[in-house]
Amino acid sequence: MQTNPQIDSTRKLQSGNLILVGMMGSGKTTMGRILAKHLDKVFVDSDEEIQFRTGVTIPHIFDVEGEPGFRVRETDALAELVTRDGLVLATGGGAALAEVNRTMMKQNGIVIYLKAGVHDLWLRTRNDKNRPLLQTGNLHARLSELLHQRDALYQQVADIVMPTGRQSVHALMLRLVAEIENYRKNNQ
Repeated sequence: MQTNPQIDSTRKLQSGNLILVGMMGSGKTTMGRILAKHLDKVFVDSDEEIQFRTGVTIPHIFDVEGEPGFRVRETDALAELVTRDGLVLATGGGAALAEVNRTMMKQNGIVIYLKAGVHDLWLRTRNDKNRPLLQTGNLHARLSELLHQRDALYQQVADIVMPTGRQSVHALMLRLVAEIENYRKNNQ
């Protein structure tokens, strides 16, 4: 586990927001829901928010607008969501690709990178047909490629890096709560 130095932003801590980043299948939605419940915060999944706003699925957006069109929608949704307070926000796996998104996340909450290995990601996503970037013949190779492209960006934006491994969701959540408390104490 590691934490990055403090960013000069009062909103970061005052918002009460916790922003989860990481690969598809790293556990952002699952962890986000349990963390929000434990901390009595509102949970929002940015992909679910995009689907709600558009009335269509993420795969449909990819089919019609391609990845660039989806990324514009993702940035628009993120720009509105980070203005709220008291959220646990699970971002899409590619949200950290855009510098503007990384800046918004860093300034508006504590950013937590849920870091999972390729094999665990493969186990968690191998039967999922709702992830357009993973609809490929060699899922393991594709996950490896995406993780290679994105890991440094997740590390760059993260205040806390939490390896997910195979412990229970509850045990991981308790470890994460302790890390969040420690981060707050050291950055007030």
